[in-house]
Amino acid sequence: MRLALGVSHPIQYFVPLYRRLARRSDMILKVFFTWHAGQAAVEDRGFKQAVAWDIPMTEGYPFELVPNISHRPGTHRFLGLRNPALVERVTAWKPDVVQVTGWAWLSHLQTLHALQRRGVPTLFRGDSHLLDGKPSGMHGRIKRRLLQRVFSWPAGFLAVGSANAEYYKYFGVDASRLYPCVHSIDVERFAEPADALEQQARDWRARLEIRSEQKVLLFAGKFEAKKRPVDLMEAVLRLPVENVMLVLVGAGELQAEIDRIAAAHPQRFRVLPFQNQSRMPIVYRLGDLVVLFSGYGETWGLAVNEALACGRPVLVSDRVGCAADVVDRSCGRVIAWNDFVALERALTELMSGDVLLGMRRAAAERAWRFDVGVTEAQLVQAVKKARTLGYAQNGGAPVDAHQAR
Repeated sequence: MRLALGVSHPIQYFVPLYRRLARRSDMILKVFFTWHAGQAAVEDRGFKQAVAWDIPMTEGYPFELVPNISHRPGTHRFLGLRNPALVERVTAWKPDVVQVTGWAWLSHLQTLHALQRRGVPTLFRGDSHLLDGKPSGMHGRIKRRLLQRVFSWPAGFLAVGSANAEYYKYFGVDASRLYPCVHSIDVERFAEPADALEQQARDWRARLEIRSEQKVLLFAGKFEAKKRPVDLMEAVLRLPVENVMLVLVGAGELQAEIDRIAAAHPQRFRVLPFQNQSRMPIVYRLGDLVVLFSGYGETWGLAVNEALACGRPVLVSDRVGCAADVVDRSCGRVIAWNDFVALERALTELMSGDVLLGMRRAAAERAWRFDVGVTEAQLVQAVKKARTLGYAQNGGAPVDAHQAR
């Protein structure tokens, strides 16, 4: 099977999947990047700083960077990805199936349409949901009509979770075109070597002057409004349990306000700067409980997967895309996004006694249900089905993507 992947840039969560696919004997893989190939630092709009990951991002799989002619390149706007050569470069490689990640950029939209017209089966991948509410009014009607048309082009859709599947159904995708393909991480990178990582975290806590008997909440991510780190700080200040500290790790637009509150309450908070990928298995272990209480715009929340892989229970809002699939009461709690009383009640419950210690093993075990190996197996099955569909539509013969018009 020849599988082409169209994606904007090397994403740390996807790269382990590319490597696994590239090692398969039954598949030939090529990734086509439409923005950048990760060799240099790129301005991250959420962290408000240039970021270059400190783990290999382009090793172990074949890729091609397709020229992007946008005068303001990036994934933050529709015209940020303009790659006139993309369709021809992909079809010249003669794939059996093409997976396209994301539709909200000019090049990816054009590619989905062009490949459908040429009879090349595509699999679409995204992680959108309707947990923030269904689109309404004139804008909502236009969007629904537009996406019903766009979503008629792919042969199938890789549903990363239940909320994502409901999103596709709302825009007219039949259940027969939905293939489960879980949003995952490389669990082993976060899980092992467990003893060494736990010791490094204990040493770090000591340097931060966090007493061994204190319970630590951890927030790790962008300091931005949708993730509500300031609301979390205010909730911690209201807790009746005094032996609790919140560690916030990251950077972003709310940095000044977070620093101000932390400086006024040094017994309650520690604020750490942005930490790169190689440090994250230690970062999560700084906490006894990892919190992601986002209010909107949290498509999946892979920090939840990472925390579980580190053996850390989680507390998430029901607006986090992964909540319904990843979190159960054995490894965490899910609470209503707008219920701050429930937030404080859950924090008080979980930070009392040894509740969290008893949840660590369950958290670590549950993480493996969302490992990259699971995604690999599900994706391969989806590719096989899409390829078969392409053969059927082409009269039983393989599609020649380069010649098809």
